[in-house]
Amino acid sequence: MNPMLRNFLLLLLLLAGCHKSAPPPLPSHAVDVSWRYEQTAAEFHLTDAGGKPRSLSDFRGKVVVLFFGYTHCPEVCPTTLADLARVMRQLGQDADKVQVLFVTLDPERDTPQVLAQFVPAFHPSFLGLYGDAQTTAQAAQAFAVSYEKHADKNGYTLDHTDSTFLIGKSGRSVLMSPYGQPAELLAEDIKLLLGSNF
Repeated sequence: MNPMLRNFLLLLLLLAGCHKSAPPPLPSHAVDVSWRYEQTAAEFHLTDAGGKPRSLSDFRGKVVVLFFGYTHCPEVCPTTLADLARVMRQLGQDADKVQVLFVTLDPERDTPQVLAQFVPAFHPSFLGLYGDAQTTAQAAQAFAVSYEKHADKNGYTLDHTDSTFLIGKSGRSVLMSPYGQPAELLAEDIKLLLGSNF
């Protein structure tokens, strides 16, 4: 074999061996957006309604279901949380391996007291998280969540991304589920992540 060709082939093999492989694509109902987090894991630093600092990494070992919204939301947010409560009931004992997190995009009105009443009303295990304007924006940006305030006769509303994120036990798999996804399909995707090491 030509020495130059042999050296080239050896170099290709070395480069292939050094490349860290991404998680294999999951046959999910949701969209696999894990590629966004190949270099750095998805993360945030917020506070729960009890005043405890929380990061996404605190929940490693569980599947995290993450939704960004606000308590004054007229339809999307309460509907999504109600759907997620149905998902938890469908999961049965596996629900103990899942953590639903609701991140408010409206810290101005969604005080810890408001979150403490609103979020667990859907399911006692659900956690509401908040931050100041800057940390809220950083958390939203980490998941490509957009939101915009619009004035109305009652003060203001927020237009926001309405997707739900399903995050694998290691934080390496991130699925994005559309608004209105049936609870049965969400439960299937969560079970898929529970059975995966990603």
